[in-house]
Amino acid sequence: MDISTTSIPQTIAQTNATNTNEPNAVLSSDFDTFIQMLTAQARYQDPLEPIDSSEYAAQLAQFSMVEQQVLSNDLLTALTSQLGMGTMSQMAGWIGMEARTTAPVAFDGSPITLYPKPAAIADEVQLIVRDSSGVIVQRAQMPVSSEPAVWAGVTETGAPFADGTYTFETESRREGQILSSAPAETYARITEARLLNGDTLLILHGGASILADDVTGLREPGNAL
Repeated sequence: MDISTTSIPQTIAQTNATNTNEPNAVLSSDFDTFIQMLTAQARYQDPLEPIDSSEYAAQLAQFSMVEQQVLSNDLLTALTSQLGMGTMSQMAGWIGMEARTTAPVAFDGSPITLYPKPAAIADEVQLIVRDSSGVIVQRAQMPVSSEPAVWAGVTETGAPFADGTYTFETESRREGQILSSAPAETYARITEARLLNGDTLLILHGGASILADDVTGLREPGNAL
């Protein structure tokens, strides 16, 4: 029985083309098939034009490397998934807690406690309040202190600000010159935790989001100061 020497390479090419459309796991399961094809190539090669043995070794080494890479990728994917689930399990305990951050905080008419960070040599500190669009809606004098302060949420005329999210900033001055400007921290309740590109994203009451690494404090709900 005469077998064409060109039929075997074509079969290999067809098999490789098929494998590219299948999951990576198929590469590993087809390793035995690959060895059988190499054996068939050697058995039915043209005696007058034998294939260089180094080609077999190169093909075998290449396939082995690909197989190992597939296994390594699968292992890394599994480890990443396990680490992510572990992080989510830890973050689940944060749901309902109040996180101390510089993220926008929801205002519903109740006063908000601020934690300012004025410059140590400042002789004047101003509070800057911005609405959800970033527009400054209030400037007010503050004590030159890093002690907690309360923002009442009312204008100079006593009218309440509209419900929404606000951010706070302390501007430190000395002899009328601006020394620095820094965001003031507040507490907000955590309503949700998500995984995003390997990081844990916390969703706060009011819709603001912040990375878990940016949280500087946690407390039970309702614990003022």
